[in-house]
Amino acid sequence: MVDSIMYQEDGYVLLQANQPEELMTESQLLTKLETVLKQATELPSDIRKFATTTEQAKYVLDNYCEFNPNDDNYLQWYVVRWNK
Repeated sequence: MVDSIMYQEDGYVLLQANQPEELMTESQLLTKLETVLKQATELPSDIRKFATTTEQAKYVLDNYCEFNPNDDNYLQWYVVRWNK
């Protein structure tokens, strides 16, 4: 039987180009993604179909693990648990 702790998400590690790694909560990462999405000039069609930046950010968080809106702003994130 699979232990339910395997599906527990406490937060995220965010990796960005030319930045140290950051530990973030889900709400912090969503805010970061919203900011990046607002600044992006070209978005994939699956992201553009959402009306608001908040909906787009939630979709990206749930369906992507990296996002590269341009050469200077590469993001990659991983789910982490704070405690064992």
